[in-house]
Amino acid sequence: MFNDVLIVCHANVCRSPAAEQLFRARLRERAASHAGAFHSAGLRAREGVDMDPVMQRLLAERGVEVGEHRSRRLTSRLVRQADLVLVTERHQVGEVERIEPTARGKVYALGNWENSDVADPHGQDEAMYRDSLELMDRLVKGWLSRICQ
Repeated sequence: MFNDVLIVCHANVCRSPAAEQLFRARLRERAASHAGAFHSAGLRAREGVDMDPVMQRLLAERGVEVGEHRSRRLTSRLVRQADLVLVTERHQVGEVERIEPTARGKVYALGNWENSDVADPHGQDEAMYRDSLELMDRLVKGWLSRICQ
């Protein structure tokens, strides 16, 4: 069982906070007894930035409540505290492991089971946001089926 799951992307304003909220929402839907925490950070995040408004709106359309989000930069401490670290792009596994070498073995791509990356839609057209969100939702459901048994 994973009690602390950290989701990581580039800036922590679009993909990782969306995946964080999807994990929480899908877990509630399953009425699962998993009591763990889901949170997010960004490899190059500026501290305190709001979540991308387009992604917020698209999550709301899916019935996913976002609440308040402020970006934060990934630190070795956050990585050490996490039981599982999920990154939005496969190449980010190595970046996380460079920040915290002891993380080896607990850092995986969100798209690990599909051998896929979640493209960064930030600043792109809405169709790209929708595609990324659809993929993340499917990937989150896949992870939940594996970590919440």
